[in-house]
Amino acid sequence: MKLTGVEIRTVRVPLVAPFRTSFGTETVREALVLRVVTDGAEGWGECGAGTAPLYSSEYTHAAADVLSRFLVPALADVQDLDAHKVAPALARFKGHRTARAALEMAVLDADLRARGVSLGYALGAVRDTVPCGVSVGIAESIPALLDTVAGYLDAGYRRIKLKIEPGWDVEPVRAVRERFGDILLQVDANTAYRRGDARHLARLDPFDLLLMEQPLAEDDLIGHAELAAQIATPICLDESIVSARAAADAIALGACRVVNIKPGRVGGYLEARRIHDVCVAHDVPVWCGGMLETGLGRAANVALAALPGFTLPGDTSASDRYYRTDITPPFRLEDGHLAVPTGPGLGVAPIPEVLDAVTVMKKWLPINP
Repeated sequence: MKLTGVEIRTVRVPLVAPFRTSFGTETVREALVLRVVTDGAEGWGECGAGTAPLYSSEYTHAAADVLSRFLVPALADVQDLDAHKVAPALARFKGHRTARAALEMAVLDADLRARGVSLGYALGAVRDTVPCGVSVGIAESIPALLDTVAGYLDAGYRRIKLKIEPGWDVEPVRAVRERFGDILLQVDANTAYRRGDARHLARLDPFDLLLMEQPLAEDDLIGHAELAAQIATPICLDESIVSARAAADAIALGACRVVNIKPGRVGGYLEARRIHDVCVAHDVPVWCGGMLETGLGRAANVALAALPGFTLPGDTSASDRYYRTDITPPFRLEDGHLAVPTGPGLGVAPIPEVLDAVTVMKKWLPINP
């Protein structure tokens, strides 16, 4: 497969409702959408970087720049290009995992479309549907939180994840548990706490949570291991897990009992599968996290979440959880599950007029023969 050009679009898609975490509040999803053109097929990718460097050091404008200046040109001379050759071709560049992931995703999509193979099949999916959880942001009040959770449970979501931060943790969790009883419930701190907060975080133990996600800083594996020894709630790592090696190290240190896999965070779906394999080998359950993806990223995440080690419901919510109008045909919840796409590649593509309507910037990068 020969690369002939890459189109990079910046899109801004309004969210159904503001989404607040300890990093801030989002009302619009700004994302990069990549279209890779080859001599065999076109492929689509999505970059999970945020508008500002808050979740990680990456952000959309920087991702567009590094893709334009370095990553895309590095693929120009790759012979018989496929997704497995992307990471080696980019190995000399440091960081920028979400940008790498978007480019690898688009190349993988093009390759699979050319061969008529679905992403789920290529990754090793064993299910044709996946159970869906939903991530609930920090609310204005506990009554507002309870109304929001009730709506998601009525819609059929199988698991509720509550964002927490100092000052918004024990009481919201208590209220949800008392109101809704024995639902699957977990919390996500997005690095908002410190080692000295262990006694306070132990106050969440009585609520029988599935897990507590990333309570401490991403580079504090020792702190997570110490915290894990002091609380009963299983620790799940998110931001700390940037590769299969990082996952193996965290498991060996006892820093986590569960792993959240976000393909954008780890550099792509091939590395995500390696992390899955490491965790399966150590009997560590995994689930698929979300980064407010459009239908492109959602399609790929659903395919990944159909692998055998994904035994917990992920953040693979339906399209209408975030968007009134997605850039692809919408993913709809059925009995708490989403169907794994079966078409070639991602199995979905953007609706041209919708994509054009939300595009605020577009750049074409030709690859000279």
